[in-house]
Amino acid sequence: MVTGGEDKRVNLYAIGKPTAILSLTGHQSAVECVTFDNAEEVVVAGAAGGTLKLWDLEEAKVVRTLTGHRSNCVSVDFHPFGEFFASGSLDTNLKIWDIRRKGCIHTYKGHDRGVGTCKFSPDGKWVLSGGQDGRVKIWDLTAGKLLKEVRSIHWFPYDRVGV
Repeated sequence: MVTGGEDKRVNLYAIGKPTAILSLTGHQSAVECVTFDNAEEVVVAGAAGGTLKLWDLEEAKVVRTLTGHRSNCVSVDFHPFGEFFASGSLDTNLKIWDIRRKGCIHTYKGHDRGVGTCKFSPDGKWVLSGGQDGRVKIWDLTAGKLLKEVRSIHWFPYDRVGV
C-alpha cells in the first residue's frame, strides 16, 4: 500500500506491518494523490503545488519531476499498457503524461471546476474525468476529444469514480 500526506512524504507499507517500509521525500507541498504503476515498480505522486513526481521503488529515488498543473494535483492513474499516466487537478484540467518523453502530451479541458478523479478504461482506449462541477467526461485517447459527458452528478469531495 502507498500513501501520501501533509508531511510531504510518500510512504510504502506492507500489509500487516504497522510502520512504513519505505518513506520517500522530495515534494515541497502536501502529497494529495499517489498510485502504483501496473508492475508496482514505480509510484507517481501529485502534490498540492501541482507538481508530479515519479519514484523508482527499487532505487528509492525520484526519476522524474513533472510540472504543468497550475493548482493542486488531486488524482492520478496509470494507463493499463505503456508508459503513460493521467492526472487531474483543481486547475480544471486533465493531463496525459508520457514518461519516456518526460512531459505532458495532451491536456483535456472542459470542466468548470477541479478534476477530482481520473481513470483509464481497462482496454486503455478512454480516460474518464470526474469533476467537482458534477460532470463525468469520457475522453477518446486516440482522437483526443470528448466522447461522452454525463451531467448533474452530485459531487462528494472524497468519492472516486471507478471504471
